[in-house]
Amino acid sequence: MNHSMKATECPKCGEKELGKGKQTGYGSMSPRGKLVGLAVEYIICTTCGFIIEGYVKQPHKFKGTWFER
Repeated sequence: MNHSMKATECPKCGEKELGKGKQTGYGSMSPRGKLVGLAVEYIICTTCGFIIEGYVKQPHKFKGTWFER
């Protein structure tokens, strides 16, 4: 899945240079009932570090994991 940066500046400090980062390892996201961990990617401000957007790299792996309480 290709994500495009829609944000053009940081809503917290106004910086216009944004970056992309990835959280893996113990900070990964796992679908309910599955052992696989998937990377979480972020769009971040390169000045203040504010996380503007976060998403899972392979969202299709979460299909069928929704449950009602």
